[in-house]
Amino acid sequence: MRTRAVPVFVVFLLNGIIAGSWAARMPSLAEQIGASPGVLGLVLLGASVGLAAAASVAGRLCARFGARVMILVSAVAAGSLLPVLALVTSPVQLALVLVLLGASFGVFDVSINVAAVTVIRRADRPLMPVFHAGFSFGALGGSLAAAVAAGHRVDLLRYFTLVALVSLAVTAVVIRFVPTAEPATGALRERGGLDRSMLRRPVLWLLGSVAFISAVVEGSNGDWSALFAVRERGMSEAAGAIMYSVFCLAMGVVRLFGERIQRRFGAIRILVAGSLLAGIGLLMAAIVPVAWLTYAGYVLAGGGVAFAFPVVIELAGAVGRRSDGTGGEREIGFVTTIAYSGFLIGPPMIGGVAELTNLSVAVGFIGVVAMLMVPAALAAAAARRREDRGRRTQTEPPRDYAHTENRG
Repeated sequence: MRTRAVPVFVVFLLNGIIAGSWAARMPSLAEQIGASPGVLGLVLLGASVGLAAAASVAGRLCARFGARVMILVSAVAAGSLLPVLALVTSPVQLALVLVLLGASFGVFDVSINVAAVTVIRRADRPLMPVFHAGFSFGALGGSLAAAVAAGHRVDLLRYFTLVALVSLAVTAVVIRFVPTAEPATGALRERGGLDRSMLRRPVLWLLGSVAFISAVVEGSNGDWSALFAVRERGMSEAAGAIMYSVFCLAMGVVRLFGERIQRRFGAIRILVAGSLLAGIGLLMAAIVPVAWLTYAGYVLAGGGVAFAFPVVIELAGAVGRRSDGTGGEREIGFVTTIAYSGFLIGPPMIGGVAELTNLSVAVGFIGVVAMLMVPAALAAAAARRREDRGRRTQTEPPRDYAHTENRG
């Protein structure tokens, strides 16, 4: 199992490194293009539009070509686009580059999750949070590297070029070891994208709503935490970059122990508790103007939101599993598309609230939004139970659910 799981963990790590590397340099990018919070929020729509658009077709691409191929293509594209960020000189140029970068990440994210589901089914273990810990630690490493680069005044072009070269080298080494299910053929291939059957399944919409709220919280923190620390708490750019680092560190540590926690408490309990913890942490960061308490608030927020996305993705893959043990690509793509609309809405929403008030109010607002995962998770559990009752006479194995809601 380890020989299959390690390469997938590495590509999750790489995904996080690339994401954390550019998100933490947002203050420098904002200064480079001369953008106010409101304008920057609109610019960030570019990445979110690319994410959502690509995720909507990524499941079909994985079903047709296999996850390994799509990981290779998207990882190379994402890494290669990083240096281009350093060359933009206007908000419009940055937005266009972010559309392409977001599209690369949309395919990258779906394909690594499809590969992770393949490993989980073969190992029969709830490993999705552990894989997503790889992303969190990667984002942590990327943001720490960004902090060091900012502290030493390394220019953006040199920094992004170095990250790109490292990411391409890692991709070249690890890609051939990434396991993948056989691509769909025949009728199954034709059903590889979004279809009306999924649109009529409440469980997928409700799982997507949990992922959507999680994406609003996670995306807003990724894009705005450094700027919040610099402009509202008076920190240096290097210290501001560390704000996102502590968020990622907390998320990564919690996810690393995710298998044990998930087996012990079940999906619904950890989603509800995490939602409340994330909300409390962001409200504390927004209300109390003390630097160490701001860091503590982001630690709570990172730990609280840690389980939402991986647990939901694992469940989405489970509801799409076919009798032969394959499938789930479409469902993962569907739920991920809903989630990425949260990345589409969250950052510009923060920018708009900050433009009308300030970033402290905007961060507090996201804390309130985080708590909405509680009713969404409870509703998703109820819908899943109804769907399970309706499918008891069918042959779909129930194993994928056992790890995610036992005793939950």
